[in-house]
Amino acid sequence: MAISRSTWGEHGTWEWRPGVFPKLNPKSGEHSGLASQGTLFGHFASGSSFKNPLPCIWQVSGRIPRARAWMVTGVCTGAAARTRPPGVDPSGRQNYLSGDHLLPQTQSSLQKRPMADQGSGGSRLPLALPPASQGCSSGGGGSSAGNSGHPLPPRNLQGLLQMAITAGSEEPDPPPEPMSEERRQWLQEAVSAAFRGQREEVEQMKNCLRVLSQPIPSLAVEAELATDQQEREGALELLADLCENMDNAADFCQLSGMHLLVGRYLEAGPAGLRWRAAQLIGTCSQNVAAIQEQVLGLGALRKLLRLLDRDPCDLVRVKALFAISCLVREQEVGLLQFLRLDGFSVLMRAMQQQVQKLKVKSAFLLQNLLVGHPEHKGTLCSMGMVQQLVALIRTEHSPFHEHVLGALCSLVTDFPQGVRECREPELGLEELLRHRCQLLQQHEEYQEELEFCEKLLQTCFSSPTDDSMDR
Repeated sequence: MAISRSTWGEHGTWEWRPGVFPKLNPKSGEHSGLASQGTLFGHFASGSSFKNPLPCIWQVSGRIPRARAWMVTGVCTGAAARTRPPGVDPSGRQNYLSGDHLLPQTQSSLQKRPMADQGSGGSRLPLALPPASQGCSSGGGGSSAGNSGHPLPPRNLQGLLQMAITAGSEEPDPPPEPMSEERRQWLQEAVSAAFRGQREEVEQMKNCLRVLSQPIPSLAVEAELATDQQEREGALELLADLCENMDNAADFCQLSGMHLLVGRYLEAGPAGLRWRAAQLIGTCSQNVAAIQEQVLGLGALRKLLRLLDRDPCDLVRVKALFAISCLVREQEVGLLQFLRLDGFSVLMRAMQQQVQKLKVKSAFLLQNLLVGHPEHKGTLCSMGMVQQLVALIRTEHSPFHEHVLGALCSLVTDFPQGVRECREPELGLEELLRHRCQLLQQHEEYQEELEFCEKLLQTCFSSPTDDSMDR
């Protein structure tokens, strides 16, 4: 069966088929085993070199392990040998499969045989076989070679089939060794441990959910409340570790764990419970559409946006942003909810905070959404996003600016409205970008930010007739 196909210019279409041929020692002339080779089947297409298509078979080298089939091979004779295309040597052998990839010629000698039907005008295949290895039967039609001691190659398909069977049976696969008792016991223990580990993890999740399901004591003393909170925080942390495994995350949702998180812990009293709950939601939802849909159906996105926008704890806001990102990236339903809940405005306010990690992650998410969903660029421009991003670039320089410039580049790319807003004279963006380029050229650590500045200058402030402007 053909395993690959290559069209060779105007000279025709060829197919490479694997085969096993005797390996010939060029010094002694004796066969020394089997070599993996193959055969190139096809014909020369009608063109400048040939008036009529001419079927040919070319023997070529190959690396096809465990190939167990003899293929008919031969050399090009007649018109093809006299009017050969580039890549065919005077003997009629094919040197090139396609392009400039040289295929080495085989070392075994090929015996030319006359055409089976001279009246066909060269339309029959010129058949020739490499000498058979010792001990190979010729099938029907093979006879002793007399002086060489080797049987002649077969002259029909039955003999060819018999030769292939004999060649394939010379090196049989070794019989499988019986498994030792020690190895059998080790394998059984390994399989049992794998299943036992999965069951144990499910039991651990159930125990954690029992802890989280307990009512929060209202009249307990301060020490008891602190102990209770530590137990709940430990349960949430263990669940976050276990749910890194997607199978465990699915089991957690089947155990109604997500209902408990969204309903009781996203907006719980202690900040330690809130941020751990948000982290666990993001861990379970990441890249799993079924869990994302369940979380969105529970109304978690609204609560997470509220945490990002208003929570007094910075860590809660960072973890809420992580969960939001896991619910809206590459998730159409989540993105639609995000738009309805005015999520872009919440992102912009997060970028204006003093928490560096929150600013960077917000700008990165904005850039990602612009690249993946350019259809929302008009909505962002109508919100004044261009002006707010430029205002952020004017603040004291920090690594955060790289992501802001990246988001601005994504906003103006292939979007004329964004370009027009960047050109507004009152923004002074061109002067700001040129000044920033001068500051960054001597700092290798800011090369990506420099590239964003240069791209914005080229996109927004280079006229078609001034492509050579010094930027």
